[in-house]
Amino acid sequence: ERMGAGLAINEGDPRITKVGAFLRRYSLDELPNFWNVVRGEMSIVGPRPTVPVQVEQYTDRQRGRLAVKPGMTGWAQVNGRAALPWAERIELDLWYVEHWSLALDLQILARTVRSVAGGRGLYKGEAGGWQPPSAG
Repeated sequence: ERMGAGLAINEGDPRITKVGAFLRRYSLDELPNFWNVVRGEMSIVGPRPTVPVQVEQYTDRQRGRLAVKPGMTGWAQVNGRAALPWAERIELDLWYVEHWSLALDLQILARTVRSVAGGRGLYKGEAGGWQPPSAG
């Protein structure tokens, strides 16, 4: 089976070392992103960053998720993380952009702590990796 472009990671991927699995299990692989927060390029809470090949395939509506800075954690992450299909993640991100509030950010941060502690949704699971979102 082909390993793919790295846009999604399967559980048990042979490229992930034991150290890498530990870092990923506790989301420690995200710590370097704090530098991006300090530099003002990211927020702690917001839609996860995306790559140009994905953005090129967004509909005008889906580009709405780009209206806010990307974040280290977000509404889609606390509602399924990588286990969700991309189209659903984008919809959750759009909901976040439309309903943003400090209270929502605090709720997301609290749920992130629980999610990281539980280790849920780390891998793409049955949802599969990136697929161009439908115009729906």
